[in-house]
Amino acid sequence: MATFDDFMKLDIRVGEIIEVNDFKKARKPAYQLKVDLGEEIGVKKSSAQIKALYEIEDLIGKQVMAVVNFPPRQIADFMSEVLVLGVYGDDGVVLIQPDKQVRNGDKLG
Repeated sequence: MATFDDFMKLDIRVGEIIEVNDFKKARKPAYQLKVDLGEEIGVKKSSAQIKALYEIEDLIGKQVMAVVNFPPRQIADFMSEVLVLGVYGDDGVVLIQPDKQVRNGDKLG
């Protein structure tokens, strides 16, 4: 069982998706995202299997939650630097996002 201390080790921040590209080399349908996580962290890359519910134009400017302190992960020829969080729904992954606009880089607390 995970403990509260385990949860507190995660650094989860708000970021804004600023660029989206189709990830043709991914095994499952995915996008390559660039996420602006504020001044402290900067812009980071992420691979996200969210094509079932999101079009590229729907994602630009959207704020999302991301784990920023996992080690980078190689996916095909792409290095994913952060994990964008989502919920597995019946129709695909639904992104987790703040319900009001906040500053990029704000930490889940």
